Amino acid sequence: MSEAAARLLDVNFTRFLVFVNALVPLALLLWDGYHHRLGANPPEFATRATGVLALVFILLTLLVTPLRKLTGANWLAKFRRMLGLYAFFYAGLHLLAYAWFDKAFAAPEIVRDVAARPFIAVGMASFLLLVPLAATSTAGMIRRLGGRRWARLHKLTYVAAVGGVVHYWMLVKADTRVPLAFAAALAALLGYRLFAARRGAARKRQAAVAAD
Repeated sequence: MSEAAARLLDVNFTRFLVFVNALVPLALLLWDGYHHRLGANPPEFATRATGVLALVFILLTLLVTPLRKLTGANWLAKFRRMLGLYAFFYAGLHLLAYAWFDKAFAAPEIVRDVAARPFIAVGMASFLLLVPLAATSTAGMIRRLGGRRWARLHKLTYVAAVGGVVHYWMLVKADTRVPLAFAAALAALLGYRLFAARRGAARKRQAAVAAD
């Protein structure tokens, strides 16, 4: 087997491991639910757990680029799409749990809740931002949109991530340590991107001056 083929096999195997392990939290949640080990309020636990998992996978998606650039491990980019789709998957489960357990799928009640409770409105808006990102995550859609348009569209990930953290912070009334930890991690990830963008712009200006 050639070195390139061996490397591809390693990446594919690692991708399979990531795919399987990303389902482990859901399997544990279902297992604990089946055995009645979700605490005094199982619906609330399931709703919050899926919401936290959505945030975790959004942050993991945003972590790929800094890790790739800082370590030079460009193969990490192959996991970004999968992690992003898992973020959408768990966000969808979070919305499903809310609609099922809290509102029994009563659409008028959900609409009134969105209008009356700002944290619900922020969470719903954040989920809706993820929908076009998931829909355009395939290679075919990247080709149709073109690389630049696709990249601009997928900057909505940042807005959705901020909205998700704000939604969580607004939900928690007393102990805000966990949402603040998510906020700190997100600030670091967005701060890195801002720093990298400014450094890249400065290098372009220096190159333009040198060319003159």
